Amino acid sequence: MRPAVVAGRRLARVNRLGAETSPYLRQHADNPVAWYPWGEEAFARARAEDRPVFLSVGYSACHWCHVMAHESFEDDAVAATLNARFVAVKVDREERPDVDAVYMEAVQAATGSGGWPMSVFLTPDGRPFFAGTYYPPTDRYGTPGFGRVLAAVDEAWRARRPEVEHQADALAEAVARRARLPADLLTAPGADRSSARDLLGAATAELGSRFDPRFGGFGPAPKFPQPQLVELCLRRHRLEGDAAARAMATVTLRAMAAGGIYDHLGGGFARYATDATWTVPHFEKMLYDQAGLVRAYLHAGQATGEALFARVVAETVAYVLDTLRLPGGGLASAEDADSEGEEGRFYLWTPAELVEAAGPDLGPVAAAWYGVTEEGNFEGRSILRRPPDDDAERPAPVEEARRRLLEARARRPRPGLDDKVLTEWNAMFCAALAEAAAVTGRRDWGEAAGAIARFLLAELRRPDGRWLRSWQGGRARHLAYAGDYAWVVECCTRLAELTGDPAWLGPAADTARAMLELFGDEGPLLATTGSDAERLVVRPVDVLDGAVPAANSVAAAALLRLGALTGDDELRQAGEGLVDALWGLAQEHPLAAAGTVAAAALARGGTTEVVISGERPDLLAVVRRRFEPTAVVAWGTPGPSPLWAGRAPGLAYVCRGFVCRAPAATPDELEQRLEDERAADGAEPAAVAGGGR
Repeated sequence: MRPAVVAGRRLARVNRLGAETSPYLRQHADNPVAWYPWGEEAFARARAEDRPVFLSVGYSACHWCHVMAHESFEDDAVAATLNARFVAVKVDREERPDVDAVYMEAVQAATGSGGWPMSVFLTPDGRPFFAGTYYPPTDRYGTPGFGRVLAAVDEAWRARRPEVEHQADALAEAVARRARLPADLLTAPGADRSSARDLLGAATAELGSRFDPRFGGFGPAPKFPQPQLVELCLRRHRLEGDAAARAMATVTLRAMAAGGIYDHLGGGFARYATDATWTVPHFEKMLYDQAGLVRAYLHAGQATGEALFARVVAETVAYVLDTLRLPGGGLASAEDADSEGEEGRFYLWTPAELVEAAGPDLGPVAAAWYGVTEEGNFEGRSILRRPPDDDAERPAPVEEARRRLLEARARRPRPGLDDKVLTEWNAMFCAALAEAAAVTGRRDWGEAAGAIARFLLAELRRPDGRWLRSWQGGRARHLAYAGDYAWVVECCTRLAELTGDPAWLGPAADTARAMLELFGDEGPLLATTGSDAERLVVRPVDVLDGAVPAANSVAAAALLRLGALTGDDELRQAGEGLVDALWGLAQEHPLAAAGTVAAAALARGGTTEVVISGERPDLLAVVRRRFEPTAVVAWGTPGPSPLWAGRAPGLAYVCRGFVCRAPAATPDELEQRLEDERAADGAEPAAVAGGGR
């Protein structure tokens, strides 16, 4: 690390990021800023020297994080001010979502909006007193330059401390209010409530008022994929035959797959689109987006039979397994937006480059198919895209051109890879991949899903069973959060359904019980951090969906599904308790709590339990090809669950609450049983006619 030089003198400093497991933190290891990772050492120094803490939060694939780093954190004069007047702390939001969540609330309370890079000034005891996001190096577009911000904060700290302390108290109180679910939205146990069907209907009605009928999506630009909202539309159509809900889902999915947000050559989706037509993305690719979208497109394919959706699933899975898979089975968390110092450079084309890569015969074919022009659609070059309602199969010449373009693109410098393995995101993709393997019969996908789970169990779980959040280069760090635990439960449960092997239910149940003990110690909801974790200015509770679904709704659904498969009433009741507590929130803000709306169908309407005894792949195929979001499937090796009690071989049993319809012996009979059961989905629990346990 080179020492900073200002006016001919060397500035002594120690940057402590070089040994961190986060690639994002290591990107800043050579800054002239004397960065600390988050921890007691930094705050002890701030207390000892009576300095404010400058907290910078970002992630490795974030374009504007790179911009601020180049403009400010690599600048010796800025570094000199930071080093002399502040204690600078750098945090990877993906490794420390608790720190990110708490101080993002401060940014939103102070400014009305949020984003990354996040820039927050703290007292030595961690209370925020001034907060923002990206600051340019000099005053620009009504935003003060970073140097001016540092000078103003320093002056206030030294000359107007009572004002700073008052602001810190006020902002900390605002963070505490925003980070916890308001008491009036916590539903008391046993309170009257509408049915899950009514809740779903209200959610999709609100979606209808926000829907863009031309380009899909819900609301104006920038547009995020929001697979959870698409899933609500698919569920509404399944239950009620709602054509408008189906259209909202399919128009959105087609438009995204046609737009520049989708990588037409290599598969996978960018984080979001900056425009209403899905053409211009922020080019970073995040593992959690691939997980959510694989599920949404898979379910749309089941619900509609459209070949386009199956193709997008296959290409997105191929992208993840080809590009993000690491030796040993874990998945890297993201690919950067930038390459060769430019945002999106890896993905952009000119007509001449198409001819050079695909040849004079197929270059013009590719240009016409993907809309590549001389003027371009992004800074003089073209992002590949199709018309928004496109569902056409690629003709053979286009497919050959695509193959050649992909080969040529592979020779370009690739965007940087964030090779840390995050438990939550890996388990998310594992669950989606296991489900996709079951639907498609792809054995290689099933093997890959199992490898991901085995990697997590081997590398991210301590000998005492405590899960950890992040792994990189052979080292696992940071206590895992409620979302990590919830997705591990879902991942292992899905693998049990995929393989018919009840051994996967063991780690699922162990993780579920540990989750309830570690995170459920302060009320009806799960806290984000465990009872054994560092205490921040507030202990956050994750109830609203963001880039990933809220931990409490994921936990609720996972507990309900696992409880149904195992017959464990304690787990089932815990899942119901989470839904009950969140019911008021879901009624008031159904789109912000879409995961809770989905989990409500399991909690209030009950889970459809399908048991297939003996070797009946034809019956298993019936269940797997249907979109059955409230079903769990037991097959293969019988386990200790009461679902298996007294089952005659060679039959399928369709049950709800362990009360079963007459067994089905043929695929047609099973189809009819599932159709009969569909009418009960999402309704209040009631007796099911037609048979016994």
